Amino acid sequence: MTDLVACLGAGKGTWTGVLRLASRSEFENVFLVMSEWTRQNLKLEKQNVHSIVVNSDTNTSTSMLRDSIVSQLKGRVKGMEVAVNIDSGTGREHTAVMTSLMRLGLSFRFVAWENEKIEEVSYDLHVPSEDQHKY
Repeated sequence: MTDLVACLGAGKGTWTGVLRLASRSEFENVFLVMSEWTRQNLKLEKQNVHSIVVNSDTNTSTSMLRDSIVSQLKGRVKGMEVAVNIDSGTGREHTAVMTSLMRLGLSFRFVAWENEKIEEVSYDLHVPSEDQHKY
């Protein structure tokens, strides 16, 4: 089983897919990167769902966000690979999540909640033909 790391931003309507992923039994642990406001307004009901609280206001640099995520994830992730979802949150939060995973030496694959199931979106098994690479 793998762990899931996902952003959970304050944007309206962005929580549904992330929370559906978080509720799945395929993940041993779920780490949701969120603001304090989100943590206070989200009712986490599963024991394996953990909050990674960051201060993502405009005065906080991306590197400070990254360092906060690293310090909260270090030693808590099982295995060497995590599933990642960045459907919610901001670009700065996404950058901080990705660089924190790299800093921790973790490999990752992107997942999304699509068609009422977990979709692996990191790669497509279809290999395009040579002429599809033309610009």
